[in-house]
Amino acid sequence: MTTHHAPTWEVTESKGYETSWVECDGSVLRARGRAVGTVPEVYWISYELETGPDFVTRRLWVRAEMSARTRELDLRRGDDGRWTADGVPVDGVDGALDCDLGLCPLTNTMPVRRHGLHLGPGERDFLMAWVSVPDLTVRPSRQTYTHLERTERTERTERTERTERGARVRYVAGDFRSEVEFDGDGLVLDYPGLARRLPAAR
Repeated sequence: MTTHHAPTWEVTESKGYETSWVECDGSVLRARGRAVGTVPEVYWISYELETGPDFVTRRLWVRAEMSARTRELDLRRGDDGRWTADGVPVDGVDGALDCDLGLCPLTNTMPVRRHGLHLGPGERDFLMAWVSVPDLTVRPSRQTYTHLERTERTERTERTERTERGARVRYVAGDFRSEVEFDGDGLVLDYPGLARRLPAAR
């Protein structure tokens, strides 16, 4: 079954916003997104993301626009597990399954969905191809995700009440850690210190 989502996040770390248009077909994810940030400088981000089965990254294309310059990145993962950035091999990330676009809540979804960490107990260590924003440099990043507990969140409107189950997952990368709340589809609801999802229009 194919599902569609269009989450918008307030990205507190960049003092900006991001919207993603996300399509999930089984364990394959395709998305395109737009973001604007004002820290460390005003910039616009456009990206397109495609995974293969089991939410394994195939390609991330990113364009960053700033007042005096524009950068683009074409990051690809081959079937052999090797990564290239604009056709040049990336050191230190061979075997990684996921990209991680800086300040982008969407790229937390793939490892969580793959291992069901939004549904039940588990802890997983990952090597990520991490992309810094807005300079679009690719670096290896070691990260750990740990399921902490299931959660419930109730949304009320004038006519309806809807309760959705999700989970709280601890995210650790180096000295940074945060307890991230995901919804039942593995999309970020609240990422303390980075972003929070805005309510959908009714």
